[in-house]
Amino acid sequence: MHIGLVWAALAAAQAAPAATPASTPVAAPPKPAEAATGVSAVEVKADAPQVRTSIDRRSYSVSSDLSSQAGTVADALRNIPSVEVDLQGNVSLRGDSSVTILIDGKSSSLFQGEGRGQALQQMSADRVDRVEVSTNPSAEFRGDGTGGVINLITKKAKGAGRTSGLRLTTGDSGRGGISGNVGYNGGKLSASGDLGYRRDATDQVEYEHRRQADLDSETRGTSQLDFESVTGQGSVDYDLTDTLRLGGEARLSRFDLAVDTRSSTDRQDGAGDPTQAYDRDLTVRQRRDNASVSGNLRRKFDGDGHELTLKLSYDVTDDNRVRTGHTVNTLPAASSAFDQQRLGYDVRQTDLKGDYVRPVGEGRTLKLGFDLQFDDNGYTNRGFRGAALDALVPDPLLTSIFLYEQTLSQAYATYERPVGALTVLAGLRYEKSQLDLATPDRRDENDTADWLPSLHLSYPLGERQKLTASYSERLQRPGPFDLSPVPFMLDPLNYRIGNPNLKPQETQSFELGWQYRKAPLLAMATLYYRLNDKVMSDVVADVGGGVFVTTKANVAQSRNGGLELVLNGKLSKTLTYNLSSNLFWSELDAANLGFADKRSMTAASGRASLSWQATAKDLLQVNGFVNGKRLTAQGYTMSSTGIDLGYRRKIDDRLSLVVTVQDVLGLYRNKEVIDTPALKSLVVRDVDARMLRVSLAWTFGAGKRKDAAFDFQGPGGPPQ
Repeated sequence: MHIGLVWAALAAAQAAPAATPASTPVAAPPKPAEAATGVSAVEVKADAPQVRTSIDRRSYSVSSDLSSQAGTVADALRNIPSVEVDLQGNVSLRGDSSVTILIDGKSSSLFQGEGRGQALQQMSADRVDRVEVSTNPSAEFRGDGTGGVINLITKKAKGAGRTSGLRLTTGDSGRGGISGNVGYNGGKLSASGDLGYRRDATDQVEYEHRRQADLDSETRGTSQLDFESVTGQGSVDYDLTDTLRLGGEARLSRFDLAVDTRSSTDRQDGAGDPTQAYDRDLTVRQRRDNASVSGNLRRKFDGDGHELTLKLSYDVTDDNRVRTGHTVNTLPAASSAFDQQRLGYDVRQTDLKGDYVRPVGEGRTLKLGFDLQFDDNGYTNRGFRGAALDALVPDPLLTSIFLYEQTLSQAYATYERPVGALTVLAGLRYEKSQLDLATPDRRDENDTADWLPSLHLSYPLGERQKLTASYSERLQRPGPFDLSPVPFMLDPLNYRIGNPNLKPQETQSFELGWQYRKAPLLAMATLYYRLNDKVMSDVVADVGGGVFVTTKANVAQSRNGGLELVLNGKLSKTLTYNLSSNLFWSELDAANLGFADKRSMTAASGRASLSWQATAKDLLQVNGFVNGKRLTAQGYTMSSTGIDLGYRRKIDDRLSLVVTVQDVLGLYRNKEVIDTPALKSLVVRDVDARMLRVSLAWTFGAGKRKDAAFDFQGPGGPPQ
């Protein structure tokens, strides 16, 4: 009731008069040539947040979010409705971590597997223009991601002629970065490129308490993390004729990570008597290089919107890590031992994608497409143990080779047409995965084939309101590390191992939505319900001797539903707000893990942003979020929260200053609980996420606006 009263009061407080479409991006979508903003004149405005919606997705501009001016992609995503990001950079949509992340409509190995969180925390957000979110995607999108799809649309050159920009960022604890971009738009040629360097550092305090009938253990530790990244991108498009465009793009990135951890562990038996105590130092040195190259062709036929697009891309990641541990036992007897794992991951992906769009009458559109993806990955782990670093010898138990090969064949068809005032978008997608897994000791095949239907409806209620409804079936395929049968040592008493028999999680998703627009107000409400089968989740097991193994299993069925609210607008000419909340219920059936009954819970999450245009040149902003409590297969994760501050000063038309303070109250914290009859565990991570950043941005050479030609914004074009 209190939430409803707050929303009603805010909606009633719209005192600002309706503005023209040019000054209210909420009310009118930009023209195709403006869809991808890039190097342009510095703007400091407190306009209502730019949100565009279509029948199957929403698009959020991040240009007005000060956190994205100097922060990372993870920082920017925290302020997007429906999106939650934890302290490790792991992304979820309405609490579902099975999310597909794309860059300009294409998959990337950067955002796949266990390194995805790192990539989001290291990629600068100033490379991103807007974020497309689809919580119930149509068949046009690939079926991976039961939670939905997040598409990061990067910045492109804007305006005719040459443009360029430079950004310098500095912060406390040695944080900082520099990035630059250039662009050119001519009569037939358009090109853009950017290059950036970034460094971040943080400290983390960790605590873990595990309890069983005959064992009680506590681990306390501290970690220091240092990130460095260099990224570059270049793209070019050339109009051979008025109907044919060729394009190409190349991306390069290097991520370096250094982690130094020190921890102490004490163990007691069921009577409370000490049985074991040890200290452990762990260092991790990681370098991950990623390169991708792609080419595209777009052929325009007679008739508006009638076109064919072909894209061929190749993506390779070379990830090398060295983990060195030193364990000093003090109980039951003094001893010292070293262990080292030298890891090499070679990930290669080739993708050929085609999309055909044909209008077949007024308001009617047929879309056909295919996607052929080939994955050829190799993972090596060489393990060593010894009494000293210069006396390490190979350990066969920690040495392995794991090969992962997948052929993913996909095809889809969607058809959109009006039925009276109702708009109907129906689709069907077919996906076949042929998966081969191999180690020196075993070979496994894990093939699947699925038909995935979708249906989206939209019905206007006058000029300002509309109702939407949608249904889709989606999958979440296990990643390579989820399937690998090779044990990986976290520390001497904790191991992780995959499960080659994992099957994709299956989800049926239903949504019913309402939308109201009257510039500058935008209000949206969505009721949703999801039924999940073969839910993949971590399972922790005691294998004896105080050693625990974490693996993946299809352990449960779950249901969840909720009400999501979004409200954007102005309280006055100088005050702009952006609110979203999610009140949800979830139920999980994990009887095969020892739970006698189904478990359920109700919780809430939300985020808020308030921007104040203090003067024509000064903008102040406060952002806050609350991520609600979530059920897991063996327990739950506790809620988390944070508050960020930002200030932007327009020095002149081409120069601006941005100051941001992240986690100003020091609230960032992650808690995970395991609560089963056989095992109880509490893990707490306190991250020193409070940081100050100061950024200067220059813009040069913004020319005249280029006439609209093609709109290259991924599947379906930009949302309207």
